[in-house]
Amino acid sequence: MSSSKADASVEVPPFLRVHKDGTLERIAGTQVVPSGFDPQTGVLSKDKVFQPETGLSVRLYRLDKESSGHQKLPIVIYFHGGAFCVSSVFDPDYHKSLNTLVAEANIILIAVNYRLAPEHPLPTAYEDCWAGLKCLNSQVEGNYDVEPWLKEKGDFERVYLVGDGAGANIAHHLAMRALNNSDFNLIKLAGIGLVNPYFWGEKPIGVEVTDPIRKAMVDKWWNFVYPCDKGCDDLLINPFVDGAPSFANLACHKILVIVAEKDILRDRGKLYYEKLVNSEWKGTAEIFEIEGEDHVFHIFDPDCQKAKSLIKRLASFINQ
Repeated sequence: MSSSKADASVEVPPFLRVHKDGTLERIAGTQVVPSGFDPQTGVLSKDKVFQPETGLSVRLYRLDKESSGHQKLPIVIYFHGGAFCVSSVFDPDYHKSLNTLVAEANIILIAVNYRLAPEHPLPTAYEDCWAGLKCLNSQVEGNYDVEPWLKEKGDFERVYLVGDGAGANIAHHLAMRALNNSDFNLIKLAGIGLVNPYFWGEKPIGVEVTDPIRKAMVDKWWNFVYPCDKGCDDLLINPFVDGAPSFANLACHKILVIVAEKDILRDRGKLYYEKLVNSEWKGTAEIFEIEGEDHVFHIFDPDCQKAKSLIKRLASFINQ
């Protein structure tokens, strides 16, 4: 028997609904696809559990063909989007997009399958992704279960954190946490790539002022996954509020911010870039805007020309 909106006590469009009996129904990001060889890109992927006690896993990607000589490849840790409450690394749209990125950039990519709210309330997603970084750090030590792809080809001096939406938010916060942290002392964080980053705030800015419907929608996303006294001015979602840690604490020397013209999150991404370049951080920041497109369009339509341009820009950033 199909459910209806009348049965729901909480609607969080377009992601999920919570029914009056407390059951959760995700209406997006639920499909899964297996890992394996992708003939279109020549990329090979596999899944690996890295924390048995919680079942946390990653999906690893690399080009199937052997790179020439002893060339080491950049390592990208990828965090998917979905407002912290939907999707996974097994999502067909993400799988296709990441195959494309790996083929374009010739990298080793590790996509972390963090646990979702509300079953696993924030900051669980951040801690799960941090656990993934700790696991990568342990690979250098070689104490246990060393991953052959990383041992043979991974360049631990060129590690990038990349994400879209909520995943970009995670990448920022982990880069802030990584500076002088012993959990992250054997690998070098070269940069972070933030695609349509999910930052927000109570007071509307830019296009949010003239689009109160979408402003309220995004307010609802955050208040659902992380209900707290500070609302959308909590430091996790609004790194620009008074008292927020200085961007000088970012543990990398270059950052790429990608925004989309029609994305309601666009002006927060631009504000992030402006705050970054005017902060005490000593690195190099770039911003790239895709005209005429909305939030994470490249995930849903990876074959369009603008998505290909986005992937090429991201690949170039990683290989600079």
